[in-house]
Amino acid sequence: MSKVFFDELELPKPDFYLGIGGRSHAEQTGKVMIEFEKVLIQEKPDLVIVVGDVNSTIACSLTAVKHGIKTAHVEAGLRSFDRTMPEEINRILTDSISDYLFVSEPDGVKNLRKEGKKEEEIILVGNTMIDSLVNYLPVIEKSNIVLELDLENKNYILVTFHRPSNVDVEENLKSIVELLNGLSVYRKIVFPVHPRTKQKLALMGLDKLLKSNIILTEPLGYIDFISLIKNSALVITDSGGIQEETTYLGIPCITTRKTTERPITIEIGTNILAGEDFDKAFMLATDILNGKVKRGKIPELWDGKASERIVEFLLHKYQ
Repeated sequence: MSKVFFDELELPKPDFYLGIGGRSHAEQTGKVMIEFEKVLIQEKPDLVIVVGDVNSTIACSLTAVKHGIKTAHVEAGLRSFDRTMPEEINRILTDSISDYLFVSEPDGVKNLRKEGKKEEEIILVGNTMIDSLVNYLPVIEKSNIVLELDLENKNYILVTFHRPSNVDVEENLKSIVELLNGLSVYRKIVFPVHPRTKQKLALMGLDKLLKSNIILTEPLGYIDFISLIKNSALVITDSGGIQEETTYLGIPCITTRKTTERPITIEIGTNILAGEDFDKAFMLATDILNGKVKRGKIPELWDGKASERIVEFLLHKYQ
């Protein structure tokens, strides 16, 4: 899928492509470290910047630190406090060894302070995900995906599910199918199906139970997907980043997870945490569709300029 994002967002071709595909967590992390070390030895950088909470994040930061190279972590300090999530382990470990911690929301600052990080290492800069959203809004406005799927603006539900706790557990996946079938009576539902979810639905024979008012699509590119968020009546998801995008765009969001590493989306945003209680998710969804909508506001520093603040900080450090 990475090619779609490079093409759509007009990203420059990488100078180095490690070519590490889907593998086990340990194998993927190890392979990235081996290949990334070759880049460090060749390029001898002064600083390595890592983003987010994927296996590459911890792999690259660990390799850099072992070579005595300073590291900066973008999206530092986020915590779900759920160590069954691989991403949580990656976040904690990356923050523990990084020199500069660029934080997207105040709770991240609090978490890092509790973990003993020094004040000068913690820099609240805002949300780089929102930078991308703000930058590409003019292009997103031109997307025709709503028309292509025969939808009406603000009159459909967008859903995504991919977390192992939701899609690997047959009871939970059955509950998700029941949730979608129940809500499809009230609105059309658009469901871009993650490969992992698609496999599990087929394996358990649940794909055949989905009603006709549920539109299944392949995973979508960034532009079309954000357009679907922006024009929806409601989003139901177990994703992290989508909680941020719905909050910025003012779209009601129900998150089917027990915890979130982005609490500001609940505290002042449009996000509601339903846990893995799909009956509760159904009731929340019907309330929203009937007009009981949680009004949120955009968090401070989610203004499209987080990247500029990061660059300013680093230029000051390295000039």
